Amino acid sequence: MAVTRAVVTKKKTGKTPADLSASSPLAHEQSTAFDPCLLLTKLSAGKTTHMYQDDEPIFSQGEAADSVFYIQSGKVKLTVVSKSGKEAVVAILPEASFFGEGCLAGQPVRMATASSDQKSTIIRVEKQVMIALLHREPEFAEGFLAYLLARNIRMEADLVDHLFNSSEKRLARLLLLMANFGQDSKPAPVIAKMSQETLAEMIGTTRSRVSFFLNRFRELGFIEYNGGGMHVHSSLVSVVLHD
Repeated sequence: MAVTRAVVTKKKTGKTPADLSASSPLAHEQSTAFDPCLLLTKLSAGKTTHMYQDDEPIFSQGEAADSVFYIQSGKVKLTVVSKSGKEAVVAILPEASFFGEGCLAGQPVRMATASSDQKSTIIRVEKQVMIALLHREPEFAEGFLAYLLARNIRMEADLVDHLFNSSEKRLARLLLLMANFGQDSKPAPVIAKMSQETLAEMIGTTRSRVSFFLNRFRELGFIEYNGGGMHVHSSLVSVVLHD
């Protein structure tokens, strides 16, 4: 579900910085006019709002899929575990993201585990209530569909990124996406602290490789660290565009 890493080689696509917006995790492109929180908070039945502490589970892989969730504030991490026990981070979803919507398409169980990545306020809407809302509110349904389509585009872009780009480019692109560069929303170049293990899982490489690339990016002036996390400079895009 992730977040979703696109940018094919220039010889095949003639890529530009705009290609960064084709993908999130972490996140996603959605219309600025689409504000589902206003409608969801007005629901009187079939909805609950809960505040989760950092790293608190929301639902687990294999549980019954019977509701849709919306991140009112905070961030949510989606992970999957293989039959052999290997765990991977699928996405880090930002505020104003939906997740768990697979139940609307008949998905019987959760395909991933969701947990808060920081203190978060999450709205849970029961499946039947969400379906009724989509039928009753055409503007909400249109915005919700646009959100899902945009995230699907990003997932496809992530797949292309994994197939054609080096782990260094994948890491650079992920950092730029997390900082909102190339997206419609205003860039927020400071990324909250995230472990190198999590970054490695998100781009499909080892922690030691992530550490190596981060040190290189810092030496080149593309990123810098401060007490609040990592500051990402737009010059990092040169790594993504370099052949």
